[in-house]
Amino acid sequence: MADPPATAPDRHACVLSVRGLTKVYGTGPLAVQALRGVDLDLGAGELVVLLGPSGSGKSTLLNILGGLDRPSAGEVRFRDAALTAFDDRGLTRYRRDHVGFVFQFYNLVPSLTARENVSLVTEIAADPMTPEEALHMVGLDARLDHFPAQLSGGEQQRVAIARAIAKRPDLLLCDEPTGALDSRTGVLVLEAIERVNRDLGTLSVVITHNAVIAGMADRVVTFGDGLVQSVRANPVRRPPAELSW
Repeated sequence: MADPPATAPDRHACVLSVRGLTKVYGTGPLAVQALRGVDLDLGAGELVVLLGPSGSGKSTLLNILGGLDRPSAGEVRFRDAALTAFDDRGLTRYRRDHVGFVFQFYNLVPSLTARENVSLVTEIAADPMTPEEALHMVGLDARLDHFPAQLSGGEQQRVAIARAIAKRPDLLLCDEPTGALDSRTGVLVLEAIERVNRDLGTLSVVITHNAVIAGMADRVVTFGDGLVQSVRANPVRRPPAELSW
């Protein structure tokens, strides 16, 4: 049996385990291999940054981890369950019950207030926070009844984070959450993600092409050409406000 990756977290705390993951889009001469055999373990309570250029496979991996896409080969296990064996209904339940998503664009409903946008999740979750609790965690107590058009870009992204965490997910997946923001506003968004990870113990995975953000992570996974190029543990996590932008 092959040895596990040297940088893997404690297997007893493993939330997601990835082995031999490949993803091919298209067929024949037009086929694009987005993932080329990825092995990775992600542990409970970690904050992990996936670092790499556009087209390196980061978003493809994140979509598979979140149950939004299926691999061409390989296995993903969520705790003791083979996620890659789930049917469509099983993946829908997995996303609903266990995963929170944050994307570069906020995807808020413009006709709903911040509180109402978050309540879209709390009304269907099994054990949710209140919208007020979730918005408090991201520092938006004073903006509960504002509509998206009345909020800055950073505030809208923090509403999106509140919506993602209100269900108390096991896994928070963030795809370029600061990509459309200036550095000062980006720090506020990263502080909200860091606070969720610290206070709720949510396994948090952040995709970025910005190497500076890697300083806030427990581990940094560097991607290139569909492969994990390196996995590095940070001896000390740095608060977002202390990162050199």
